[in-house]
Amino acid sequence: MTVKRSRPSGTHHGDLRNALEQAALALVAEKGAHGFTLAEACRRAGVSVAAPYKHFADRDALLVSLALKGYEKQRRRYRSALAAHTEPVEQLAAFAAAYVRFAIEERALFAITFLAGLDKIRHPELAEAGSLLHDDLTPVTGQITGDAESALDLLVKVAAAAHGLALFHQQDMLPGDRSSPDWAEDQAARAARALAAHYTLS
Repeated sequence: MTVKRSRPSGTHHGDLRNALEQAALALVAEKGAHGFTLAEACRRAGVSVAAPYKHFADRDALLVSLALKGYEKQRRRYRSALAAHTEPVEQLAAFAAAYVRFAIEERALFAITFLAGLDKIRHPELAEAGSLLHDDLTPVTGQITGDAESALDLLVKVAAAAHGLALFHQQDMLPGDRSSPDWAEDQAARAARALAAHYTLS
């Protein structure tokens, strides 16, 4: 006698939320943050098209859930990078390198967190998650600049440099031997040190 195994459905899937999130991550990796529908995520997860609404009101809600996980993964990485050094300039350089490494190793999460165009007014939890990252980093830049306004300016400049290098790497815009992850990380760290030096000398 053959026992027929039923396909997972929206009502019987053991871990529906995680299955949908993993399906969305895979689709973003293949098509980009704007290149898939909720119905496609359902098909990839092997559930009915009605299943997501038990957990997610719409496609953006699914992406928001993943973006929050992205922020949390970044925060853990950045805290680890900061903890590896005691001197603030080197802490800032380690953060910049970790930013690029996250973009390379967590490409789909990076795209969802920063490139999906999610509405932070509609989803204020995203802005709050981003603020937590600032809260970890501005004390470091504050030790370099000596005042809160300049500390934020320095952080924005370092993050912008790291973000640009991350995107250049992702889009294969770095030529030849400069296309390696190690080179991009090293340049992000060098940029952070150079920017910090400007504030130190001024």
